[in-house]
Amino acid sequence: MEIIGIIGAMEIEVEALKAKLEDMVVTKKASMEFCQGTIGEKKIVVVRSGIGKVNAAVCTQILVDEFHVEAVINTGIAGSLKNEINIGDIVVSTDALQHDMDARKFGYPKGQIPQMEVFSFIADETLRKTAVEACKKVNPDISVFEGRVVSGDQFVADAEVKDDLIREFDGFCTEMEGAAIAQAAYLNDIPFVVLRAISDKADNSATMDYPTFEKKAAEHCVRLTEEMIKTL
Repeated sequence: MEIIGIIGAMEIEVEALKAKLEDMVVTKKASMEFCQGTIGEKKIVVVRSGIGKVNAAVCTQILVDEFHVEAVINTGIAGSLKNEINIGDIVVSTDALQHDMDARKFGYPKGQIPQMEVFSFIADETLRKTAVEACKKVNPDISVFEGRVVSGDQFVADAEVKDDLIREFDGFCTEMEGAAIAQAAYLNDIPFVVLRAISDKADNSATMDYPTFEKKAAEHCVRLTEEMIKTL
């Protein structure tokens, strides 16, 4: 993995990583700024994709086509779907799926994309294990979990919606980009992992929690990502 792409949906998720890039060169494509440089001996491309699955998928494809990345790390924040996963904790993806994909009328289970052979997109084992160990090292005050990330074009702030995601998909956290990045990586046959720091509980308290904990959660993810880059 000589060239690694790092995607965050919002500036708060990538600004600290951009600041660490040496010899940075910025290329603009599809209204996104792709920041090339090095961290240590690794060649890195850091980019803010914007929010939502379409932005995330477009961003990933550009990383593959234009920058020839050999792995993708998606870093950011999410809402917890498990009682034991608290605000500030980290979820490392085992797999990812799109919870708002619904083709049940055509015989597919909810969440599966029609005409695709897989139900969910499996994260790379090496990236996953590296992320877990890195998190334990640089974020010893929080817990790290491995589990399914469920994505949709929806900010989940309703307890009933949260309960549905838990019942239907056994998700660990919910957000708006990870599964689209996972799908694009799968289609291009490159390894990926989704890293999510928990900013809220994805229920009726989410709109209150989010602004308070967004910055702290993002800091946990940045530390984890930087340590991963050193290790890979």
